[in-house]
Order: sequence, then structure tokens, then C-alpha cells
Amino acid sequence: MTSDLVGADRTESLLLFQRRLERFYGLESAPDVVDFVRTGTSDDRETLYVKQEGDSLEVALVLPAECDASGDVELQLIEGVSHFVYLAERARTELPTTRLELEIQAEVDKFVMLWLSRDRVEPGWRRAVREMLYGNVRFLHPPQSEPGARYRLANRLAAKLVTALERRSDQSAQSSLVRFYRAGQAEKIRMARAA
Repeated sequence: MTSDLVGADRTESLLLFQRRLERFYGLESAPDVVDFVRTGTSDDRETLYVKQEGDSLEVALVLPAECDASGDVELQLIEGVSHFVYLAERARTELPTTRLELEIQAEVDKFVMLWLSRDRVEPGWRRAVREMLYGNVRFLHPPQSEPGARYRLANRLAAKLVTALERRSDQSAQSSLVRFYRAGQAEKIRMARAA
């Protein structure tokens, strides 16, 4: 996969991803994600650290070191930006969020970002991207672990939702995705299962 990350510096890519998500979902601009990014090692996976004390919220987004522009690294950047934007929006609107909710939304946002990076979507493109994102997946955590179960459930729910959107027009799909974004965890699960 190649898109905006290749040939652009990382800061530009992160801000581009953030602005595209904010525009797509009609959100108020959040603080710039790059102000919260910390660079890990090339072996690190993207991780959003959150600490809340009273009304104070501390956030740090750790991303893998810039070792290459592989598809996996790009998807980690998208996932990290998704987590950050979603958390910022939920904090702005004073709504709670959960780890599962963040993961479900990030799985959907990977599809959204790849969709938005295309000038024109060819027939069969949505299906091919869905298979790449949700079908050919290798999980790092065992299925019986809490993170493993969470990641697998988020993947299944996102795949179900995106599969249902394949048959819709771009405008109808976007409308459904915006409703999904604004939903809380229970409603996201219900919407995905009903898709």
C-alpha cells in the first residue's frame, strides 16, 4: 500500500490524517496530534496513553520509529491518529469512551482513510480493501487474552459494517459512517451487528 505517507514527512502525514478525519466526520478541530506524539523504537506498536485526574486529561501517542513507509507502519499511524481524534472529540463533548470503542472506531477509520486517499474508487475496490484490512490479519495477542479478544471483536464488527457499506453509494456510506462515529460503544456494536 502506498498513499500519503510515502514522499511526505511524518508530521505532514499525521496532520493530513487528522484533518481528513475531522472533515469527514464534521468535527471541530482538535489540538494537533503531533504535539502529543512520542517516538518509540522500530519494534514498538502505536499506543495511546491516557491519564485522567479529575478534569485533567494527559495524553501521549507513541508511534514506531520512522524506519520505513510500509503499509503496516502507515496503518499504525492512521490508528494512532484515529484514537487521538476520537478521544479528543469524546472529551470535548464530555462523553465517556472505552478501549473497545476506540479500537472499533480505529478499525473503521483505517477503511475511511484509505477510501479518502483515492481520487476515484474503482469497482471492487471496497471489497479488496475490506479483505486486506479485516480478512488477512495477524493478531499479536492470543485470543484468550483481554487485548486479543478486544482486537478480534473490533476487527469482526468493523468488517461487518464495512461489508454492508460496499453496496451503498459514497454519500449513503458516509452518512452511515458519520452516525456510527457519533455513537457510543453499545450503539456501535448494535449498528455493526445489524449491518
